[in-house]
Amino acid sequence: MADHSTPPTLGTVMKSIRSRNGWTLKEMSAKSGIPVSTLSKVEHDRLTLSYDKLQQLSQRLSIRMSDLFAEDDEGATPRVTGRRSIGTIDQAVRVTTDNYDYHYLCTDLRQKRMIPIITRIRAHSAREFGDLVRHQGEEFIFVLEGEVEIHTEFYDPVALKTGQGIYLDSSMGHAYVVAEGYEEALVLGVCSSADDGLMDSLMSLHG
Repeated sequence: MADHSTPPTLGTVMKSIRSRNGWTLKEMSAKSGIPVSTLSKVEHDRLTLSYDKLQQLSQRLSIRMSDLFAEDDEGATPRVTGRRSIGTIDQAVRVTTDNYDYHYLCTDLRQKRMIPIITRIRAHSAREFGDLVRHQGEEFIFVLEGEVEIHTEFYDPVALKTGQGIYLDSSMGHAYVVAEGYEEALVLGVCSSADDGLMDSLMSLHG
């Protein structure tokens, strides 16, 4: 990812917004209600604007407040990456632990915001599982085969049958175990995070 070690000043952002719209200082002043002399000083980084003035500017120019704090080098339009990956069990990265068999899918894609995992669960009780797991982000678990019991630090255990799922905050302690009467269970899990390094974070849990 690009290193924005020196974020643009408000003056740089204002100048960029004005040039992008083809406005003179006088035209921007008329649209925003802020004097030409003030706008000029802001653009030359000799003056900044109060929160009230920033709010006025964003409302009158129909731009987001966030656009005044960080100018995107690539413009406001999200970049389409066109990335895709077909995930199959035979191409998955398998990690085996005492409690689970993890099959990490689509590992050919780097820096993913979501990590899809097919997991075969073998642990039969929270005691057998051990300490609850915590990591960054959120996750969704969907039961493909069998029945599982979800243990979390803030809620009573809940049972999920085949065809049922749960969405939860991954930083909350959690564990998935096989429900009574079943030898194993198979689930599809999708872990997500806005931060890079989620895959490393998950792999470190396996030791």
